[in-house]
Amino acid sequence: MSGESRKARAAAARKAMETARKRDRRRRHLFTGGIVGVVVLVVVGVVLALTLHRSSPASAAAAGIPSSPAATAQGRTDPPPWAVPADPAAHVRAAGLPMLGTEGTVEHIHAHLDISVNGQPVVVPALIGIDETTGELSPLHTHDTSGVIHVESPVQADFSLGQVFTEWQVSLSGDHIGSLKTGNGEELHAYVNGKLQQGDPAGIVLHAHDEIALVYGTAAQQANPPATFTFPAGL
Repeated sequence: MSGESRKARAAAARKAMETARKRDRRRRHLFTGGIVGVVVLVVVGVVLALTLHRSSPASAAAAGIPSSPAATAQGRTDPPPWAVPADPAAHVRAAGLPMLGTEGTVEHIHAHLDISVNGQPVVVPALIGIDETTGELSPLHTHDTSGVIHVESPVQADFSLGQVFTEWQVSLSGDHIGSLKTGNGEELHAYVNGKLQQGDPAGIVLHAHDEIALVYGTAAQQANPPATFTFPAGL
């Protein structure tokens, strides 16, 4: 082989190697750029999701639900029956709760409330915690007069009987309900699933399918408080 042929082949080999190196560099740049692009997209997506989460009405409302519910109840001190207040939103706020644009779904449980005064039932009204004018509602509310209390919250939290009564605008404590005070042979006792509760009934925390009974009357009228409730299908 002549010297010129060897030089030509060597030059061709060098050119091929240089072309391969350039191709490898382009591939590395494309790969690195692709990774950077994916990371940027992920970061942007996370920031956008967090921004939307912080600014969404449901999240803002959820931030207003206390981790520990009020253990007292404030409201009217008149005799039953007790209608729902004219300004439900104001009393929901008094209970320490927000008004929501829709029912929450993170926590969804139901309890039942019975009230007996001197042997006669007192109606738990519909629409406690619901403003029909605005379409907003508390995470703690009633839909009808069955006594079923709905907890439909966008976050996990405890809710108390005192919050129900504050939304209802009826004063409740260990010694009275509305204008009905203990003494002179009249007693007020709270029962959960048939078991006598001690202390202020406003502090009772609601649990799924609890049967809560408030009984005002003589000692004889305290016998056999309701211990169970048959919830409708789906509740």
